[in-house]
Amino acid sequence: MRTEKLSILNEVIARVKASDFCFVLNYGGLKVTQLTTLRQGLSKLDSRAMVVKNTYLGKVAKELGWADVAALLSGPTAVVTGSGDVTEVAKLLVAFVKQNDKAAIKGASLEAALLSSADVEDLSKLPSKDAMRGILLGTLQAPATSLVRVLNAPLLNVLYALKAYEEKKDGSAA
Repeated sequence: MRTEKLSILNEVIARVKASDFCFVLNYGGLKVTQLTTLRQGLSKLDSRAMVVKNTYLGKVAKELGWADVAALLSGPTAVVTGSGDVTEVAKLLVAFVKQNDKAAIKGASLEAALLSSADVEDLSKLPSKDAMRGILLGTLQAPATSLVRVLNAPLLNVLYALKAYEEKKDGSAA
C-alpha cells in the first residue's frame, strides 16, 4: 500500500477509535453545499464527517472487530465521528436525511455494538443527556419533596385553623 493511502487509512482508524460513536452514511447524489451544511451542523456538536472509501471502511471494521458490515460497504460512504451527546448527532443526521432524499443512514457503531438505520432513528427519538439528567434528578427529588409535604401538612392544618379562627373572631366583632 502506498504511503498516502496508508496515511489516510491510519487517520480514519485513529478517528474512529478516538470517537464515542461512528455513524455511516450514504451521501451519494448530494451537492457540496448540502454536505457543507451537514458538516457545519456537526461541528456545533463536536463531531465531524469524513468521506471514506469502502475498502478503507472495511479495513477499519476488521481492525475494530465489527461483525457483518457488508451492508455498510456499498455506495458512496461518509463516516460521522465525534464525542459528546450521541442522541443530538443522531437527531441531526435523521433530520438531514429527511430533508435530503438522496442521503441515507447505513448504520452506526456505538459502544462496540453495530446499529442498523432503524436503530439510529430510534436513538434520535431519545431525549438528550441533559434532559435525561433532569428527569433523573426530578425522580430522585420526588420522594424528598413528598416527605416534606407530609411533614408540613399537620403544621399547615394548625395554621389554617388559627387563621380561620382569627377571621371568625374579626368577623363577629364587627
